[in-house]
Amino acid sequence: MALLLTPGQWGDAPQMIEVLDRIRVTRPLGGRPRTRPAHVSGDKAYSSQRNRRYLRRRRIKHTIPEPRDQRANRRRRGSTGGRPVGFDRERYRRRNEVERTINRLKHFRAVATRYEKRAYVFHGTVTAAAIRLWLRP
Repeated sequence: MALLLTPGQWGDAPQMIEVLDRIRVTRPLGGRPRTRPAHVSGDKAYSSQRNRRYLRRRRIKHTIPEPRDQRANRRRRGSTGGRPVGFDRERYRRRNEVERTINRLKHFRAVATRYEKRAYVFHGTVTAAAIRLWLRP
């Protein structure tokens, strides 16, 4: 799990690359941790050229729908507009699992209200809440 704390007015989509760079998945038999996820799902807000270029460059498969205006601009440009983005509806339907997990984290009062003033303390609070959810039967 990778956590990135930002001010409340910052958007989620511009932070996607930094969050993906923080991912480290340990291997069962040891060795260098895996830093590339098998797949990334996101909503239309994550459909920017910057995010898509990053995912293509790192060869990360993704399911991010193309917003209507981007689709229209691509079609308007004709053959120079590029081909349509791939989209897997079944994977897209499962994207709400992350949202549900965030909502379960907010059941912890200290996470929902953010009593801590210092970011590192809040980061620890969120981490402890996530571990507690993970260990819950």
